[in-house]
Amino acid sequence: MSEYVPPPVDRRLPTEESEDLLTLVRDLVQREIRPVAAQEEDAGRFPRQTFALLSRSGLLGLPYPEEYGGGEQPYEVYLQMLEELAAARLTVGLGVSVHSLACHGLAAFGSKEQHAEYLPGMLGGGLLGAYCLSEPAAGSDAASLRTRAVRDGDDWIIDGTKAWITHGGIADFYTVLARTGVAGPRGITAFLVPGDAEGLSAAAPERKMGMKGSPTAQVHFDGVRVSDARRIGEEGQGFAIALAALDSGRLGIAACAVGLAQAALDEALAYAKGREQFGRPIADFQGLRFLLADMASRVEAGRALYLAAARRRDAGLPFSKEAAMAKLVCTDTAMRVTTDAVQVLGGYGYTADFPAERYLRESKMLQIVEGTNQIQRVVISRHLLGPESG
Repeated sequence: MSEYVPPPVDRRLPTEESEDLLTLVRDLVQREIRPVAAQEEDAGRFPRQTFALLSRSGLLGLPYPEEYGGGEQPYEVYLQMLEELAAARLTVGLGVSVHSLACHGLAAFGSKEQHAEYLPGMLGGGLLGAYCLSEPAAGSDAASLRTRAVRDGDDWIIDGTKAWITHGGIADFYTVLARTGVAGPRGITAFLVPGDAEGLSAAAPERKMGMKGSPTAQVHFDGVRVSDARRIGEEGQGFAIALAALDSGRLGIAACAVGLAQAALDEALAYAKGREQFGRPIADFQGLRFLLADMASRVEAGRALYLAAARRRDAGLPFSKEAAMAKLVCTDTAMRVTTDAVQVLGGYGYTADFPAERYLRESKMLQIVEGTNQIQRVVISRHLLGPESG
């Protein structure tokens, strides 16, 4: 296994506090995450203790209000911290992004009473969240979901199955989208469901080609009873809540993708400098130098795109189109750069002795989660041409 420690990315952060956060994250990465990433992924172990440490360090709630245990950081800062985590181990970076996604609905649409009761544990109390939108028959067509919540006095009874749930079976809370009314998007409502609710269970984790340390599983709701006090927003508002969360979540995926691509680039650079053929380092050969130049350019372009979208979000401007663009471009970049990294390493890139092959396997998943890249193109084209264009 390569023991190369890459040079830090040159970042421009807006405040001294954010610079301190960067130092904290990089120190945590070097001590706790990077040294064991390959071994833990190979063993399929989820780093729950790492997430507990992130929570204690204030890194699980960075973009949320400080009064409830969050870091109250702009997305410009939060996403760069996420990129650093993903570059060290995607299971950690993506896990933080998913947790933030699970918190979004309650933080953005919940009442003050709900904020006071639930947010402190979600943001800084060691709890881990999951986001339940997709179903076995409702993936890209999320508005057709069938999980149903029926009113029973002051409670709701939830029945159905959610699919492809990151942290399924280990989460402490689930943000669940369920049908409470008519067919289509207007009949969906959001709920905050505790992970130990009676009737809630998870199937065995999916056997994935990558991110083996991150459990992805179906989650079953068999007569799960939740109080109306755990309903997020108004009845029928759930789909709008879900879409708002996904806009922000797609920026998280984009940042993770750039982190993964940066890790692959760093590995390729280290190998090219150290590997000799025909009496000199392979980095001296023009064909390979051009390949590395293209990889680096794509990484920088992806980073610039997600940061531009984040700054629109921070400024209170519409950013749905830009989030879809960032998710599309950054995850396609990760796929291309990790593929090229394997090529740079040649035969060694195809072995588990180097992390390049793991990066390649992990990058494919990023083109699928939180809306496939085909769905991102639908979103972008609708913004360009109007919702009635097809």
